[in-house]
Amino acid sequence: MRKALLFLIITGMLLVSGCASNGDQENTMVQEGDLISVNYIGQLEDGTIFDTSLEDVAKEAGQHNPARGYEPLEFTVGAGQMIAGFDAGVVGMTVGEEKTVTIPAAEAYGEYDEELVQPVPRTQLKEMGIEPEVGMPLFTQYGQVTIVRMDDTNVYVDYNHHLAGETLTFKITLISIGQD
Repeated sequence: MRKALLFLIITGMLLVSGCASNGDQENTMVQEGDLISVNYIGQLEDGTIFDTSLEDVAKEAGQHNPARGYEPLEFTVGAGQMIAGFDAGVVGMTVGEEKTVTIPAAEAYGEYDEELVQPVPRTQLKEMGIEPEVGMPLFTQYGQVTIVRMDDTNVYVDYNHHLAGETLTFKITLISIGQD
């Protein structure tokens, strides 16, 4: 009888002090350092969907890529894995919560920088077997870049991220906190 009473007292104290978890994530809010999982829909200011973790949304928007796995995005908040505005936008969310976050260019992929449009001699691309065209993507050690204009001697390559200068809106749904 004493052991049962002692057990009940200790259990009650643990529950009151918050040292015991009932596994209910719905009352837990996202904090920096948390591993979280979210579904999201990313849109430009004109409403164009540019990315999503939801396959049905991608299909409806004409953005479906059959080679891609559509599943919730998992990341550690504040670890620099996401653009700053997205990272900050999830802090304070609870599991199941839906939130729309508008992120200015400076907190997304930066402002568009005309100095990041650099000339490359046309002959250099032709030596590599590339017949340049405006709008053509090129894959470099810096990632994907785009040919934005050409003249008789040079091809002008844009090293800006393709979403640089854009205000982005994300509809985010928090799926889980602290799951592996």
